[in-house]
Amino acid sequence: MRLWVKCYEQCFRDSLGLQRAFRCLSAGRTGRVELRVQNRCCSSVQGEVRVRFAPSPTGFLHLGGLRTALYNYIFAKKYGGVFVLRLEDTDQSRLVPGAAESIEDMLEWAGIPPDESPRQGGPLGPYLQSQRLDLYTQTAQQLVEHGHAYYCFCSPQRLEVLKKEALRAGQTPRYDNRCRHLRPDQVQEKQAQGASHVIRFRLEAGVEPFHDLVFGWSRHEVAQVEGDPVVIKADGFPTYHLANVIDDHYMKISHVLRGSEWLISTSKHLLMYRALGWQPPTFGHLPLLMNKDGSKLSKRQGDIFIQSFQRDGVLPEALLDITTNCGSGFNTNRMGRRIDELVSEFNPSKITTHSALLDLEKLPEFNRIHLQRQIEDEQKCCLLIKDLQQQIQNVYAAEIQDDEVLREAYIKRVLHLRKGHISSLQELVSPTYSYLWVRPSLCSQQVAALTEEACLIASLVQKFVAERGEELSVDQLSKDLKTLLLLIASNTFNLVFQLLIICSSLLHRFQKLLQLTDVS
Repeated sequence: MRLWVKCYEQCFRDSLGLQRAFRCLSAGRTGRVELRVQNRCCSSVQGEVRVRFAPSPTGFLHLGGLRTALYNYIFAKKYGGVFVLRLEDTDQSRLVPGAAESIEDMLEWAGIPPDESPRQGGPLGPYLQSQRLDLYTQTAQQLVEHGHAYYCFCSPQRLEVLKKEALRAGQTPRYDNRCRHLRPDQVQEKQAQGASHVIRFRLEAGVEPFHDLVFGWSRHEVAQVEGDPVVIKADGFPTYHLANVIDDHYMKISHVLRGSEWLISTSKHLLMYRALGWQPPTFGHLPLLMNKDGSKLSKRQGDIFIQSFQRDGVLPEALLDITTNCGSGFNTNRMGRRIDELVSEFNPSKITTHSALLDLEKLPEFNRIHLQRQIEDEQKCCLLIKDLQQQIQNVYAAEIQDDEVLREAYIKRVLHLRKGHISSLQELVSPTYSYLWVRPSLCSQQVAALTEEACLIASLVQKFVAERGEELSVDQLSKDLKTLLLLIASNTFNLVFQLLIICSSLLHRFQKLLQLTDVS
């Protein structure tokens, strides 16, 4: 397809640029990012929209990563493009077994599956960086031959000394570019000796500003504040900076949407594009996802991993909903949006630069909304029934006395009567709702311990049951229970209802109807 994104509403509207015209972003001690407006629009984009999510399998997918993947997925679907999953596994020493497979599993579970990936394949693979080493080596050699990169033979010990001296002087550690000045014969001599080496990219002054889809015009004079970066490590694997540039080019990525922590590195990447003679993609840096108190989400929190949410019964729709609800990029901000609604309401010009504050305490409410919608959907309700059947058997297999509780019709009735009251299916197999699946068995002393009127209450209930017979209904039962309250001295409904639950072994024929009333 051919898609013209015309200057993204004139560089996301001139007003957006004017708001950011004189803003400066602090980049800590690594330098300064200058944002400014020029009197021209960003270049229009021609051709197919292709975006990528490129995590490292050094850990499992967490909320921050899911949010980045989601925005890429939505962007691709909004403009009829392709969503690519590429795994950046070049840091072999930190790879976590099973993480690569789990990342793709979690994207599929979340309902945002990639169009091209290590599992799905595709025309521009392979999609594992460890399977593309020859391409990185060839490109790095090309940079060396054209004077844009060089061999560095500095030992780890020397680099450590440089680091300590800089810190002692209160400066940011940086490589001093010593090997940049080696003569060709010196390089050949060291190579002949088999000296360990890396390849470094030669940073040059005069970085061109670029237009970021979120932050506006940006420029970072990286050569003034950093030493020449390593692009090929001693083990032959590339670093992120080179590999992502090469892969984005050969995978024909049109837009790079990634976290704002990479904003100050973009000028470095653009220098590599220029050195290789390649047209760079359009960049958009997404604001960070933070805790509600403004602190950084940390993998050490444990509960931010997607597998944890899946295990705890959180619906993927609820997870996508809350991660977009706390952020920006949409024409409206409301709860309960499904993925198709997120795509239709997505508006890149609405993405703001301030961090998104995530309040996970609201997640049960998001889950309740989406669970209710699934219960009301006939097809999805069938899946919920099968899921709940399995959970009931897992928790109460040895205690179930009546197979009726496992029938679809009964479970469906439970779901419809409790929708809007529960936030997850797991609640229905908790001790609070155990009466729905097993009959309590208590001795008369335990029943009497609740109230001296236990026998009276039981006899009155039996009387109501005998009088109503098969005509007993939820509405009628509610009225009868209220009448019962007027006939006993304690007049405490909670106590009466608690007694009814544990006496249900005598009234098992009507147990389910009793407990499914909404009068509780």
